[in-house]
Amino acid sequence: MNITDVNNRIKAHKRGKRIGRGAGSGSGKTAGRGHKGYYSRSGAGGLKGFIGGQTPLRQRLPKRGFNNANFKTVYIPINLEWIEENFAAGDEVNIQTICAHGFKIGRGGLIKVLGTGDLSKALTVTADAFSKSAVEKIEKAGGKAVTAKKEMSEASE
Repeated sequence: MNITDVNNRIKAHKRGKRIGRGAGSGSGKTAGRGHKGYYSRSGAGGLKGFIGGQTPLRQRLPKRGFNNANFKTVYIPINLEWIEENFAAGDEVNIQTICAHGFKIGRGGLIKVLGTGDLSKALTVTADAFSKSAVEKIEKAGGKAVTAKKEMSEASE
């Protein structure tokens, strides 16, 4: 016997047990399901939370509280340092120009300008929301912070 023969009989993939394939297979006839009863039938095991025809617990408990998550306003944050890097003095910064500079904004996306970083150029920044520090820094640099919602309401008047 050689050392190379030791693992000769071990297979990398063991074949699955063929259940319900005759009495000679060792698991024929009832195929390991026993005799009669719910779990001997096909499709048994069923639904999560099913408790034998009784009203499920999740249905018996009262619904409480309020969840407004579907209607939450979600802003995409943009920092002043990014605006400083990507725009020249006197430029107008809005959703279209931000998208043109490669910033990904989804459908119906709202933009909020945050005050991280410094701004040394006078820019007109139009966004849906601003942090207090962002407005201060934009105005300190000689620019204007315009809220997009106000701009839209003024256009309709």
